[in-house]
Amino acid sequence: MIRTVITGSTGRMGSTLLRLARDAKDLQVVGATVRPGSPVAGQDAGLAARLGAALDVLLMDDLDRALEFSKADVVVDFTGPQASLAHAKTCAERGVPLVVGSTGFTEDDSAALRVLARKVPIVAAPNMSVGVNLIIGVAAELARVLGPSFDVEVLEAHHRMKKDAPSGTALKLAEVLAEALGRTRDDLTFVRDGQTGARPPGEIGVQALRGGDVVGEHTVYFFGEGERIELTHRATNRDQFAQGALRAARWVARRAPGLYDMADVLGLQGKT
Repeated sequence: MIRTVITGSTGRMGSTLLRLARDAKDLQVVGATVRPGSPVAGQDAGLAARLGAALDVLLMDDLDRALEFSKADVVVDFTGPQASLAHAKTCAERGVPLVVGSTGFTEDDSAALRVLARKVPIVAAPNMSVGVNLIIGVAAELARVLGPSFDVEVLEAHHRMKKDAPSGTALKLAEVLAEALGRTRDDLTFVRDGQTGARPPGEIGVQALRGGDVVGEHTVYFFGEGERIELTHRATNRDQFAQGALRAARWVARRAPGLYDMADVLGLQGKT
């Protein structure tokens, strides 16, 4: 059994992770954390109605204490960039592998994660869905084959409560596409407004939609002369993100220190 701690356990993803981890035959939830100062801290996780699962663990508002008592093999974290970075530091200090699915990291945050990953294995990915990660690989291959004669755009849509834009998955897609086409992040365009003129050669547009309860949709457009290719992934619930994260937890629990992504977890050939 892989002894697992779930952070942010009353959030959208945390509660989903708890539910699915409880049902997994090879995982044992030995700890769950909540936001510092949360009124449910210190309660049995089964008492928090949003969790939907009776667990023999207490909700703690401090990951360090949770790890001290749980003897965890892995931590799974979807709390948000700053909390995730703090949790990564705690895991590095205690030598506990970590899976991070948060988005919105700055370049400095990502650099800090790389440093921490020298001490402990970390899987960090903006989207844990197996389907999305396959789409990323397919998009890169399409870009390489189609070449510069096709204009490339990335469009994403999420629920009204999402805090960052564009999504981490859209950014990952755009960066992979840029690399496949021999371009850089400087070629990404996030806003078009006013008299923009003709579309510059080599530009990759990244646009975000927000509204309703959309779990997550991502489309890559390849616009050519006389034809258009659209590559789309639509998520209808959060279970596939959680299942991917738990798959990553199983994989990283026995890895050497290093910063990994879902392409590593899935064993994708020719990862970008």
